Amino acid sequence: MLDLTNFRSGPTAVRQLADWGARVITIERPPEAGDRSGSTTLGSRLGSDFQNLRRNNESLTLDLKLPEGKALFLRLVQQADVLVENFAPGVTERLGLDWPALRLINPRLVYGSISGFGQDGPWARRPGYDQVAQGMSGLMSVTGLPGQGPVRSGHAVADSSSGVYLAFGILAAVIRRDRSGEGAWVRTSLLEALVAMMDFQAARVLIEGDVPAQQGNHHPTAVPMGTFPASDGEFNLAPGTNAHFVAVCGVLGHPEWAEDERYAKPGARGRRRAELNELIAAVTRTRPVAAWIDAFLDVGVPAGPVLDLGEMWAHPQVCALGLAQPIEHPNRPDAAVIGQPLTLGEDPANRGVRRAAPRLGEHTDAILAELAISPDEVTRLRAAGVV
Repeated sequence: MLDLTNFRSGPTAVRQLADWGARVITIERPPEAGDRSGSTTLGSRLGSDFQNLRRNNESLTLDLKLPEGKALFLRLVQQADVLVENFAPGVTERLGLDWPALRLINPRLVYGSISGFGQDGPWARRPGYDQVAQGMSGLMSVTGLPGQGPVRSGHAVADSSSGVYLAFGILAAVIRRDRSGEGAWVRTSLLEALVAMMDFQAARVLIEGDVPAQQGNHHPTAVPMGTFPASDGEFNLAPGTNAHFVAVCGVLGHPEWAEDERYAKPGARGRRRAELNELIAAVTRTRPVAAWIDAFLDVGVPAGPVLDLGEMWAHPQVCALGLAQPIEHPNRPDAAVIGQPLTLGEDPANRGVRRAAPRLGEHTDAILAELAISPDEVTRLRAAGVV
């Protein structure tokens, strides 16, 4: 796989495939004036972001704007299964590296693209970032407390989701290519991915004409499902059925609520959301978080703590899953990255992390040797700034 990606969405797509065994050659600009520190669009090469997203990759420095650099790249394209890029629409066309050009060189190529707003339409050529996509997708309109005004998600959800969607599309295209012999151009965008991620919230508008509003830490449709106060913090309570609600009422010491016509049915509870949530909160404030979680779990009602990220990594369940995967890096001893949230095969420890992110140009000589380029020629190319 050839990787022309930058920032977050593209490297996220590439990571999904690299972690499960794809050989990824990341094309990076040659260093200037001998500087091999390799500052990137993800920050320092030794930083958490770069190490987490670029693990398992190989690094080839190549200046695609120089004729010799482009020629070397096209030789790699001839042998590649997949290419991934997330330039703004029009950039690869100007470089002569777009899908119509490269499919002539390699008809079996699967070419993956992520843009801000899609390849067509009035916004296609506009620059797109996660923050902008969050606003346009409707996500910010339903995030936050009622009446608070738009609130962004606490993570780069447009970048992450578009990357995962593209990886899924690439795999589908590879399967189709293996059957038909023809490659394909697979594309998505930050906006398309987030609209899809809005899922049932967005579907409410299409099917019911109901435009959702902010509900804070409570579920937009299921009541009472959300975050409730305890004497020493907050916890999440998630009764998903009427039977769960009956059990909740019993634990709270108010079984009569389950018989009250104001709360007995889901629709009635939805109409009296604030009233019912306050009744519950008045009771839950009297005991600590751990006591409530245990009490609700004992009767089969889902409940759990609200953790910060430090607490999350220390939680025994997260520790048992092995999601923090150590990496061996000479400059980052004892570092770890986030493993894949999948178990593939019989080994639960296989989370896809095989090696740390590469140094800038770490694999340049070896990759060029595979193209039968001699060490002397590599030296000349490096002196000319091609690699």
